[in-house]
Amino acid sequence: MSSFKTQKQPQPKIVVDPKSFPSNVARMPNTVPSQDRIRERAYELYESRGCKPGQDEQDWLHAEREILNR
Repeated sequence: MSSFKTQKQPQPKIVVDPKSFPSNVARMPNTVPSQDRIRERAYELYESRGCKPGQDEQDWLHAEREILNR
């Protein structure tokens, strides 16, 4: 009866040459405001109106416009 020993195969090393990538790669800034930030601003607007209900959509759109125009 013969027994086979399992040998681990060496894993290839991946080497990245930094010279192969341009140093001036354009990156997209994070230009999409988070819904959390819009929500916070909309709530601030709601509070500034004395917490009167009924204008949640207007508050949201106003907050969104403010943040997008920054």
